[in-house]
Amino acid sequence: MNRRATFALAATSLAATAAMLALAMSGSTIAQQAGMTFFVTSAGSGNGADLGGLSGADQRCQQLAQAAGAGSHTWHAYLSTQAANGQPAANARDRIGKGPWTNAKGVVVAKDVAELHGQNNLTKQTSLSEKGDVINGRGDTPNRHDALTGTQPDGTAFAAGEDRTCGNWTSSTKGAAMLGHIDRQGLRDDDASKSWNSSHPSRGPDGGCSQNDLKSTGGDGLFYCFAIN
Repeated sequence: MNRRATFALAATSLAATAAMLALAMSGSTIAQQAGMTFFVTSAGSGNGADLGGLSGADQRCQQLAQAAGAGSHTWHAYLSTQAANGQPAANARDRIGKGPWTNAKGVVVAKDVAELHGQNNLTKQTSLSEKGDVINGRGDTPNRHDALTGTQPDGTAFAAGEDRTCGNWTSSTKGAAMLGHIDRQGLRDDDASKSWNSSHPSRGPDGGCSQNDLKSTGGDGLFYCFAIN
C-alpha cells in the first residue's frame, strides 16, 4: 500500500472514530435529558408574567420538556398563587412531587421537598435550562437571573392582599411577582439576594408585570419546572 493510500485509510478511520464518539456523546446527552426531572425554562411566555395561570405555566413546562426528550414525565411549574375570587391559594412546594430532582446533565439538585427548601444544590452551574444550558446571571449580558415564583422562602403562598403573583399569573401590566435568583447572586451579600425562590418583587414603568418590567431588574419571565413523577 502506497503512502497516499495509507494516509487516506488513516483519515477515514479517524473520521469514523470521531463520528462514533459524537454519536455516543449525543446518545448520552439524550439519555440524560430523558431522565431530567428539573429545569429552568429557556424562554418565558413572551408576555411578561401572564403565563395563562397555573395551567398555562404547567403546559409550557410540558412543551419544553417534550421538545428536550423528557415528555414522559408530568411537569408542573414551581409557582404559588394567592387566594382570590373564592379560590384557595396554591403552594409551589405542594405542586412538584416528592423528588429527587436532576438537571439535564444528570446532577441531583435536591433529593426531596425539605432539602429543596433547605441546603439544596441549586447554583448557577446546576440550575440549567431544559437544553442543558446555563442561564445568564449577574455580570452576564443580558442578565436573566430572575425567576418567577410568587413564593415565600419555604415554598408557600403569600397571604391574600398585596399582589405577589401578577394576578395569579394572568397580568402583563399591573401588579408584582415575587422573584428568585437563579444564580443565587444579587446586589448584596444577604439571604434574600442569594435566594433561589424569594429574593424581591418585580417592578417597573409598565406596572410591574410586563416583559419590559421583568427585564428591567434582570429577568426574562423564566420559571422553574419540576417533574412530579
